[in-house]
Amino acid sequence: MSDKGTVLVTGGSGFIGGWCVIGLLQQGYTVRTTVRSLDKEAAVRAALGTVVDPKDQLSFYAADLTADAGWDAAVDGCDYVLHVASPLGVSEPKDPNVLIVPAREGAKRAISAAIKAGVKRVVQTSSVAATSKGIGTPDSVSDETVWTDLKARKESAYTQSKTIAERAAWDLIAASGGKTSFATVNPALVLGPVLSKDFSESVQVVERLLSGRVPGLPRLGFNIVDVRDVADLHIRAMTTPEAAGQRFVAAGHFAWMADVAQVLRAQLGEGAAKVPTNKVPDLVLRLAGLFDKDLASVVPSLGHKHDFSSAKAQATLGWKPRPMAETVTDCGRSLIAIGAV
Repeated sequence: MSDKGTVLVTGGSGFIGGWCVIGLLQQGYTVRTTVRSLDKEAAVRAALGTVVDPKDQLSFYAADLTADAGWDAAVDGCDYVLHVASPLGVSEPKDPNVLIVPAREGAKRAISAAIKAGVKRVVQTSSVAATSKGIGTPDSVSDETVWTDLKARKESAYTQSKTIAERAAWDLIAASGGKTSFATVNPALVLGPVLSKDFSESVQVVERLLSGRVPGLPRLGFNIVDVRDVADLHIRAMTTPEAAGQRFVAAGHFAWMADVAQVLRAQLGEGAAKVPTNKVPDLVLRLAGLFDKDLASVVPSLGHKHDFSSAKAQATLGWKPRPMAETVTDCGRSLIAIGAV
């Protein structure tokens, strides 16, 4: 066991979870991670091994967000828990509970086990989706003081799942009496280098551009944050005393799809030959949205700049996001390297 202590990272096979495991190992922690099935262990070890040698400092536990089994064993003896595992869905399900229930119940299972085990601190991965003023609202800047109002308007199942799961976690911690402290990290659009072909759906923004699967560039924009910086913020929030009881937005600068495309073309040369250059008029997407519910969900965001500020994370934790161009370039290069595009 490391002198630094033992950390459980839930969802180690995921994009953020994997980089959290890497960051912790690089800093000398003993790390445990949960996967839905131990059949995934070999593949996850191989992916992590492309960046860091886990030696004997990494172990795997089977635990599922939708079942009680395995959580107590995974957490027992841990000093910290990074609860990263959560369902991620780009396609809008017919029933929002497909995402909401595992997100909420999984958070409750992981945090209840952590409280029971006497863990010092839990850091949960939430999302800026839980700090939003709403995609249909005028241009705005949001931060950790904002809570997405699910009663004010109809939100996507993903937004509902993240907001409800985070609320449930805070309620559970408040009811526990304060022995285990808690913080959340609320990332914007997470890009950066992928470790294998089993990458996050958020990376599809870059993957679809490089593969030519989008016919043009819509007037859609988002704050981009590097997965390595998101992992770094989790670890800072885990160990910094002032982080207890706080939310932290993880976001870099706002960028439009055209900005992302321009970076890919400038940095990747022939690798970006399929990246579109033409812009898609708003009217075309609005019409397409009448027949495609996934497109319909982004239509209210067309042309709007909904910005998220990470000033608190930078001031309180000394965190600094790397430049968008570096993140997008490294993401694209990694997709090309693994043959995903």
